[in-house]
Amino acid sequence: MRYPQLIIFDLAGTTVQDNGEVPESFSAALAQQGVQVTPEQLRKVRGSSKKQAVLDLLPDTPDKIEQGILVYKSFCEQLTARYQTIGVKSIAGSESVFARLRQQGVRVVLNTGFDRQITHLLLKALEWNQSIVDGVVCGDDVERGRPTPDLIHEAMKRAGVDDPLHVANVGDTSLDLHAGHNAQVRWNIGVLSGAHDRQELEQAPHTHLIGSVAELLDIWSWVRVNV
Repeated sequence: MRYPQLIIFDLAGTTVQDNGEVPESFSAALAQQGVQVTPEQLRKVRGSSKKQAVLDLLPDTPDKIEQGILVYKSFCEQLTARYQTIGVKSIAGSESVFARLRQQGVRVVLNTGFDRQITHLLLKALEWNQSIVDGVVCGDDVERGRPTPDLIHEAMKRAGVDDPLHVANVGDTSLDLHAGHNAQVRWNIGVLSGAHDRQELEQAPHTHLIGSVAELLDIWSWVRVNV
């Protein structure tokens, strides 16, 4: 198979601009519970299920689960407020890439560690609907987050694509790439527009590293023909 039938894109940092809203919201929510975290700790959990990230960042205490629920609720509230105040912008070229791929019959599905509520906020602000992408899989749609392949498998299921050799995965974190590797996709593509830099992504399993989604079509030059 030379070309993908399905391309799965991450949201924040990959197709949606990430200006620090996510780590800032995590830090503030944890600080409310008296927990201080470093930028390095936050960077390590980027790309994971946000509920799991909260638990990974909290110290082991008898009330960790209850505390995690409070932190996650606060994180969602703070992130929502930041997005509503600052606004949401797509990574340059994202919508053009989606359109060109879909014109050629390639299905486009978004996947994210955000829950459905935050994802809906982002997509509504961007005006991304079924005319823009073929589907969206959120963190609360699956049992396990990255680096497991669950988000990718669910995206494949919804797109009607059974063989991972017909699938490309695109993300900005090492966990995105580990998830793609665990799903055994044919194309596992890291972008340098988000949370993790080249050094970090190079250490993760990948087939390609590109500057941003705007460069994605160069991997399959046929996509540029007649569009």
